[in-house]
Amino acid sequence: MSLKLEFEGVMLNVVSGYASQVGCELGEKERFWSELDEVMESIPTGERVVIGADFNGHVGEGNTGDEEVMGKFGVKERNLEGQMVVLPDDWETTAEVIRETGRKVLGVSSGRRKEDKETWWWNEEVQDSIQRKRLAKKKWDMDRTEENRQEYKELQRRGKREVSKAKQKAYDELYTRLDTREGEKDLYRLARQRDRDGKDVQQVRVIKDREGRVLTSEESVQRRWKEYFEELMNEENEREKRVEGVNSVEQKVNKIGKDEVRKALKRMKSGKAVGPDDIPVEVWKCLGEAAVEFLASLFNRVLESEKMPEEWRRSVLVPIFKNKADVQSCSNYRGIKLMSHTMKLWERVVEVRLRKVVEICEQQYGFMLRKSTTDAIFALRILMEKYRDGQRELHCVFVDLEKAYDRVPREELWYCMRKSGVAEKYVRVVQDMYERSRTVVRCAVGQTEEFKVEVGLHQGSALSPFLFAIVMDQLSEEVRQESPWTMMFADDIVICSESREQVEENLERWRFALERRGMKVSRSKTEYMCVNEREGSGTVRLQGEEVKKVQEFKYLGSTVQSNGECGKEKQDGELVWYLKNFM
Repeated sequence: MSLKLEFEGVMLNVVSGYASQVGCELGEKERFWSELDEVMESIPTGERVVIGADFNGHVGEGNTGDEEVMGKFGVKERNLEGQMVVLPDDWETTAEVIRETGRKVLGVSSGRRKEDKETWWWNEEVQDSIQRKRLAKKKWDMDRTEENRQEYKELQRRGKREVSKAKQKAYDELYTRLDTREGEKDLYRLARQRDRDGKDVQQVRVIKDREGRVLTSEESVQRRWKEYFEELMNEENEREKRVEGVNSVEQKVNKIGKDEVRKALKRMKSGKAVGPDDIPVEVWKCLGEAAVEFLASLFNRVLESEKMPEEWRRSVLVPIFKNKADVQSCSNYRGIKLMSHTMKLWERVVEVRLRKVVEICEQQYGFMLRKSTTDAIFALRILMEKYRDGQRELHCVFVDLEKAYDRVPREELWYCMRKSGVAEKYVRVVQDMYERSRTVVRCAVGQTEEFKVEVGLHQGSALSPFLFAIVMDQLSEEVRQESPWTMMFADDIVICSESREQVEENLERWRFALERRGMKVSRSKTEYMCVNEREGSGTVRLQGEEVKKVQEFKYLGSTVQSNGECGKEKQDGELVWYLKNFM
């Protein structure tokens, strides 16, 4: 309700409102703010406004960072409703201005994928021929004479001949190069690309339900995707509840500086898919120092309040096929979240600070500074070659964790962060990143309804790899051995020993340490390999079940073999044949 008064020659608008109560649906609360925005926008520029409303929220004690919009004497802890009163002017208004400007200046794309066209064989002769044909077409469109038509038709035929000649020449050169050692890399690259093109899962419009029945209607396919991921991301494995406590580190943290924001912006890659807020990181990069100042101010407000904008809690989940097994089974897809790029910037700022405090064990190679897959592969190969040359057995178990990121219990995450010495301020900031998180699944037939995500780490998050490293570091503290006898690359674990009995015992210790805290070792995907095996060496058991024994294993993308040979990767004969016969 609003009232317009004239007061000493000045037009005064008095706006009265009553926000939805605590506990109401978020959509209802957002409708209130939308209606209030409409009222405010209807008031002519230059007129005064006074808002008197019950916003049904707690803005919290103190006003550090919010001096312009609130006094010093608030009460209680800030809640969601209080956050919606204080924060929108900083983020939501700015975000909407960016989106509206983008729509006006750049327009809106259809979102459809462009048809892929092969142009690698293109040359200058083709370019010249096609350009002349286009000019002739324009000339004929402007003046429809027979002479112009004949000229266009002749250039059209000539263009087709040039394209045919260019293709033939390019393919002849390609096949000649593929038969040489120099062309070997090209062969693998083309084989992988052809294989991916043949598995265009973005066009898979049917999916199977729990019982294996094929669903064909758009509604049923969407329901199945929602059902699968909602269950996956909200179901914990059985675990022991911790009874022991851990001391929290209460210490003052420094404000976020502009230099931290600049470094985070520099680390963010361009050209990545955006989250639900439709604001790519390129916007902040283009705005330069103005963006740095705004983001530093925004991040400091979030750090102080320990509450990030509500819009950042939403994400879009895209199923990515694992390139194995049934393409119509949901379990053969990995869900990657498209999240707000601005939230990812916030995560990167927090991540850098956490890395300065937390020391991760040397056995962890995943997402660690100055370490890579190459280091882990090299260490394992050197160990295997040493035992092969010494004619001794080496027993290796490659441990696979079921749905590792999706199954991390959040209570365990908070515990491990505190145990690692992370300041309680940052623990609460990370807890806020996971509070009230919601997502939708985007599939080939549309977008599902929104659902909550209450278990596990965010797939696609900038901070998740380091949080997972913290969890694995703490859970493996009492069972891991020195590298290379134990090596981890995120959730890829390899355990090595000189005897089968010892590696079996170590595997059981790992299983117990992980499963008592909510992680689960996969019985079907964990594999055992014996290097330089003597006759009758046997196999390894895990809780009475035989672990699959293999002669070779693809470790971090590189094939290692039980005979200790770790050289050239095997050629895929079928793909080579396909390339030579159908390209």
